[in-house]
Amino acid sequence: MAQQIDVQPVVMAGGSGTRLWPLSRSGFPKQFLVLSGNTSLFQQAVARLQGLGDARLAVAAPLVVGNEEHRFLVLDQLRDLGIEPAAVLLEPVGRNTAPAVTLAALQALEGGADPVLVVTPADQTVTDAAAFSAALRQAVALAAEGAITILGIAPDRPETGYGYIRADGERVAQFVEKPDLATAQRYLAAGGYYWNAGLFVLRASVWMAALERFRPDIAVACRAAWAQRASDAKFVRPAKAAFAAVPGESVDYAVLERCPGVLDIRMQPLAAGWNDLGAWEAVWQVAEKDTAGNASVGDAIVSDSRNTLVHATSRLVSVVGLQDVVVVETPDAVLVASREKSQDVKNIVNQLGREQRGEHALHRKVHRPWGWYDSIDHGPRHQVKRILVKPGASLSLQMHHHRAEHWIVVSGTAEVTNGDTVILLTENQSTYIPLGQTHRLANPGKVPLEIIEVQSGSYLGEDDIVRFEDTYGRQ
Repeated sequence: MAQQIDVQPVVMAGGSGTRLWPLSRSGFPKQFLVLSGNTSLFQQAVARLQGLGDARLAVAAPLVVGNEEHRFLVLDQLRDLGIEPAAVLLEPVGRNTAPAVTLAALQALEGGADPVLVVTPADQTVTDAAAFSAALRQAVALAAEGAITILGIAPDRPETGYGYIRADGERVAQFVEKPDLATAQRYLAAGGYYWNAGLFVLRASVWMAALERFRPDIAVACRAAWAQRASDAKFVRPAKAAFAAVPGESVDYAVLERCPGVLDIRMQPLAAGWNDLGAWEAVWQVAEKDTAGNASVGDAIVSDSRNTLVHATSRLVSVVGLQDVVVVETPDAVLVASREKSQDVKNIVNQLGREQRGEHALHRKVHRPWGWYDSIDHGPRHQVKRILVKPGASLSLQMHHHRAEHWIVVSGTAEVTNGDTVILLTENQSTYIPLGQTHRLANPGKVPLEIIEVQSGSYLGEDDIVRFEDTYGRQ
């Protein structure tokens, strides 16, 4: 019997997904959204890799590389799948994909192991899971022998949004940058060119050796940050100052594009209904459509329109007489764009960032490790929120310099710390938290707690919080 191959899935979950605004925002980016199917893109990526195991492949629990802000989203969505991660590696600052993969390789090499890393972005869809698994098993077999193996997608259109791989049989001959339309049409006609799916497979030691050959500066800086790492349960944090000094570079630029003709780099074709959902155009392509090519999500009415995408989140959205248009509605923003220009949504996001508008980063409904809050109304000196606290969870022990708060319990049981007093409130009961008073809200029950919070004061920003204790390690 052939020796079993140890496989370490690595899910890259640190992206911001700006081209899918207003649904995707930096505080809750696209990989954690349900855009296709019944689970998030991140959950789909994890589940696909866990499904690789067979008699020859021993697939470990996933390693997830993400950022500090999303750490509880990662854990919550993994636990919804019933999966505990091997570790969640938290980048203190973004340094692109090469340092991120290096963190995963260093973690995988702990204790003398050298598994085959199967590295995937967290924001892709696949419609044929069996074909996906079969292609990756072939890639793992090549990687187990020392090859670097990447997955290539045979193009079905002259796409300008992807990088390309030029292949000579199973050997990678060249990586090609995103082309203009004429060049993409030439690639499609010539054959032998594949879309670069951003999926690659190799041993952890092979990655480190290639990185040390081509970009020793990144390798040295990552090792320095890793040597000073801190661990907290499943979270592993490289040293912030040391990681900030790591040169930022992509996997492709740092290593893969330098490999043809130098290292053993292969391409495994992938024909599994792959899409990376990089923009609203891609979401339309994978969505179910009516006979006129219209796709809709939520409470949408589409009349006399063709090839449109309407995504309604919180209210009725109706469109008449549109063609090749995207309409996306959220409680605090609406996007209307031509499908062919959907890549340019990032320009709107950049403008929102320059103007420091809240819609740049957060939804009206904001997820927290203890639950969520939804800012349903606000004015110059007041704000009203719906707050949900998970069973057994609690907010931090805190105070505010500029606002007072009224809490009304809608459902569940609230344990309220108000100065030196601790009380229990149930449905339809309320309490008042004076300005400057130390307080905490907790849910001691077994069902979700929902309250209405009415804030009043001269300043109502989220940064007016002084935390004294916090279950989740927030400052």
